[in-house]
Amino acid sequence: MSEFRIHHDVNELLGLLNVRGGDGAEVYIDLLQKNRTPYVTTTVSAHSAKVKMAEHSKTPEDFLRKYDELKSKNVRNLDPLVYLLSKLTEDKETLKFLQQNAKERSEMSANAASSTTTSYNIPATSSKMSMQELEELRKKLGNVTASSNVPQSSEVIRKMLRDRHNKKNPTQPNPVFPNWVYDRPALIGDFVTSPTPVGDPVVAIGTMPLAAQEQALVEDLLYVLIGVDGRDIAAQPVLGRQSRSFIVDPSLDMSIKELVNRILPVASCYSTITRFTEEKSSFEYGQVNHALTAAMRTLMKEYLILVTQLEHLHRQGTLSLQKLWFYIQPTMRTMEILASIATSVDKGECMGGSTLSLLHDRTFNYTGDSQAQELCLYLTKAASVPYFEILEKWIYRGIIKDPYSEFMVEEHELQKEKIQEDYNDKYWDQRYTIVQHRIPSFLQKMADKILNTGKYLNVVRECGRDVTCPDAKEVLYTLKERAYVEQIEKAYYYASKVLLDFLMEEKELVSRLRSIKHYFLMDKGDFFVHFMDLTEEELKKPVDDIIPPRLEALLELALRMSTANTDPFKDDLKIDLMPHDVITQLLRVLAIDTKQEKAIINAEPTEVSLSGLEAFSFDYIVKWPLSLIINRKALTRYQMLFRHMFYCKHVERLLCNVWISNKAAKQYSLHSAKWFAAAFALRQRMLNFVQNIQYYMMFEVMEPTWHIMENNLKSASNIDDVLCHHTSFLDNCLKDCMLTNPELLRIFSKLMSVCVMFTNCMQKHLLLLSMLKTHVDALQSDSGFEATISKFDSNFSTLLLELLDKLSIYSTNDCEHSMINIIYRLDFNGFYTERLEKMAIERSQKTIIHTHKGRGEPIQHS
Repeated sequence: MSEFRIHHDVNELLGLLNVRGGDGAEVYIDLLQKNRTPYVTTTVSAHSAKVKMAEHSKTPEDFLRKYDELKSKNVRNLDPLVYLLSKLTEDKETLKFLQQNAKERSEMSANAASSTTTSYNIPATSSKMSMQELEELRKKLGNVTASSNVPQSSEVIRKMLRDRHNKKNPTQPNPVFPNWVYDRPALIGDFVTSPTPVGDPVVAIGTMPLAAQEQALVEDLLYVLIGVDGRDIAAQPVLGRQSRSFIVDPSLDMSIKELVNRILPVASCYSTITRFTEEKSSFEYGQVNHALTAAMRTLMKEYLILVTQLEHLHRQGTLSLQKLWFYIQPTMRTMEILASIATSVDKGECMGGSTLSLLHDRTFNYTGDSQAQELCLYLTKAASVPYFEILEKWIYRGIIKDPYSEFMVEEHELQKEKIQEDYNDKYWDQRYTIVQHRIPSFLQKMADKILNTGKYLNVVRECGRDVTCPDAKEVLYTLKERAYVEQIEKAYYYASKVLLDFLMEEKELVSRLRSIKHYFLMDKGDFFVHFMDLTEEELKKPVDDIIPPRLEALLELALRMSTANTDPFKDDLKIDLMPHDVITQLLRVLAIDTKQEKAIINAEPTEVSLSGLEAFSFDYIVKWPLSLIINRKALTRYQMLFRHMFYCKHVERLLCNVWISNKAAKQYSLHSAKWFAAAFALRQRMLNFVQNIQYYMMFEVMEPTWHIMENNLKSASNIDDVLCHHTSFLDNCLKDCMLTNPELLRIFSKLMSVCVMFTNCMQKHLLLLSMLKTHVDALQSDSGFEATISKFDSNFSTLLLELLDKLSIYSTNDCEHSMINIIYRLDFNGFYTERLEKMAIERSQKTIIHTHKGRGEPIQHS
């Protein structure tokens, strides 16, 4: 079980049990991960657990009956569940808690039910009920009872299966037998029940001599054994999935009757098998059930031949009742097994993989009984042929041809083009998916490899390549799993290699990723200098005033003038003006699949118009099949990283421009002014902050993580490994660049805003200075501007301290050790250390006070 699944299941369980507070889910998750061991179901462990549960049950018979019913339906994980419940019965504390929780839940359910129960207008007891009202009430109650107890007819089930198939495959409707096949019951070969009473009312069989009674009963039994009523033995009508029972003339001699009752179960089994083969041979029940019924009919031929031979002996007058019992005994075991399988498949409504699971389990459970195991093995081999034909096409050619929805892999109609459009598109995960109940139990361990094998080949096929596994051999069912496991593994390794080589060599995946890195991760410095110089004036405009073709032309010029000109994929780089700033985009992405998603998406758009710089991003054209790896989700992550760094680069340029203006202002001897020294000291601190942040992101996060990914890609054995390494690279970059933490993101955004406002303020004053050269003294004594600089300093220092404090908390509590490098770089000389320590002490004191208040304890001040 994966770590994600453990997290999900623990949280679900705590939610169902209404557990609040305490140590939380993490404690239980850690405990489970440390102590989990694989549970191996054995006959002994399952039986002992069942016995223990029956002993603890108030109604043991009901429990065992329900267990047998679920077992007959081939319910998966039944034995592990019973084993778990048996272990819970040993834990008195847990039992007490569960009983209390069950009581509370039942009370809540009762309250909820009382408020929503359907009410019938029944007159008060004091008034008389009319015949019409009584009849209406009777009909209502009758309808409710009938709908809950009467099983659906075969015709209704066939229609439901047919409609489901036709909906999924509108161009290939299910073939249908003509109505007369179902309307003429005599063709089925089972009993045609009639209201005619059993026995002759004139001459009762009990009045006849014993020899005559025996001969009459032998003849009756020969008829009953092939599904035809006899004179003194008649079949009872069956409802739903009941076993056939018989009525024997009560006047029959007891010794003969006893022998007859021993033989009649064979006739009951014959009836069950016949009904099953007739019903399940319909197209609606799929190819596996059809193959199973064909195999059963083959076995039934031997039985019918035996009955024909016995009839021949009877006509010769040499067949007694005792001989009939002797000859029929070897067939009883076969008929019982066939009837049991038929009943289980019918009760469990098994099709495809679930039918094969049931047959495999029966075959495996008959170890030690060679005759029964050989019989089940024959049936399983026959039934598995159509399933393995679908499997072979899937693992050898990447084609799925499953007209009756029996195969474990299900295809969904998804467009691969959406990978480039929809951030949350799940083409690779959802185009082909595993359907758990269709997986045969003997292929359970190989299910993921089977899914991936076909997926890999299918991708290559969709690129116009016809691929067929060179090691393709017929897959046959056997109790020795290794035989077909080896075939599946060979096909898997071939498919993995074909697709990986296709992407890596022919489609140059790594070169494509390097090209994306040049632009989105800004590792082509000269290109960005050229580009930002060329587009600076254009990007200052409001986004609505920008002409995209002009930006595209400037991009083209920058690419041609820089070292990026050597990139063979540079023409796939495009301009994208986003509708949101980077913070809003990040928050929208972080909210996907959360409770806040709808609120954020439906929020009113901000009235503040974005500038070109705030909306600017790159986009990249990726075609199939590379879009499997570089999909819209991956490109969006690249865009977020780029926009984050691009804006930092823009702020750095603004601060550098203030430094250039500072050089020009020195001729006016403003260095004596207090605000001048304070302003340019603050500018230096801001520049130091922005440059160190950029250095950290590019050289301590992205470059090392990129090299790790490149090395991992060299050792990747399949496309899923490539996807995993690429996604891990992007996730780690986003996390370490503080882009997955909304709290850090907001503080960082405010710091950038303070830097931008400061540069704007400085440029205005320096511009004013150049215009009013004669009023330098007035500017030097401008106390208002000095206060403004002081406020900028205060805001910047407060936000920076807050950021460093939060980084310190996350690096300690959440083990985000890479983030602590920012603190070391920004606080290299210990300038902020004292204040950070003071903030940590204040935070710990607040925590202590809050804890005391929660416990109701008095707070002692030292």
